Amino acid sequence: MESKNPVFSRVSPAKGQQPWGQPTPSPEQLQGMYDAPSYAPPAQRTMTIDDVVVRGFITLGTLVVSAAAAWTLNLGWGAAIAGMLVGLVLALVISFKQSANPVLILGYSVAYGVAVGVISHIMESYYPGIVIQAVLGTALAFGAMLTVYSLRIVRVTPKFTKFVVAAALGLMAALLVNLVASFFIPGGFGLREAGPIGYLVSIAAILLGCFFLLLDFDEVERGVKAGAPAKYSWLMAFGLTVTLVWIYLEILRLLSYFSGDD
Repeated sequence: MESKNPVFSRVSPAKGQQPWGQPTPSPEQLQGMYDAPSYAPPAQRTMTIDDVVVRGFITLGTLVVSAAAAWTLNLGWGAAIAGMLVGLVLALVISFKQSANPVLILGYSVAYGVAVGVISHIMESYYPGIVIQAVLGTALAFGAMLTVYSLRIVRVTPKFTKFVVAAALGLMAALLVNLVASFFIPGGFGLREAGPIGYLVSIAAILLGCFFLLLDFDEVERGVKAGAPAKYSWLMAFGLTVTLVWIYLEILRLLSYFSGDD
């Protein structure tokens, strides 16, 4: 029986139709629907080692160019402090948000490159030849850690990762306390001064930087195996760049302890 309700009458199946007003397809139409190709959205490209290498060269290259410009323009400590502050803020944003935004990452490279360029220029003026030594030392550290990781001489386990992160946090806390103490005591507790304590702290900082390289390599490998999106290669490149800058500055400081005039 046909409904008198105008709403129901609109959706009541008519003769020769399926429910809800859809016409019954013919056998030819059914066959055509079956034979029609199905279109799926293109799969997102996954990250590869080559992606990380290319982004790494871009990120580190931007930092080097920025440092060279700061060196050539002979910018002062004001520019270095501004660069460090801007770079620190960008690094925190990238790290906590796990952002793969290339604008933020390259912005960090430019800002921190200015700081590295100013510091390097000043150190070179006091200790000629120290910058090339620090660059070579950083390259050797990178090559050595890549070899260690590739040969699985040191395996990156959850326990190893916790140890490295805890040690880094402890070192940062100690350096912060030393900085505050330096406002009241000349040189603070001597953690950043030439002497046995300063030597040990710098060596420990360099070793921690090398351990962080192992964590970076492991992160890249796991990301590739997990099929992470290609955009995350920017984040991997950022991590490697931060670690290399850390190692470079610590090697530069350690060399300065032994490069003074007697």
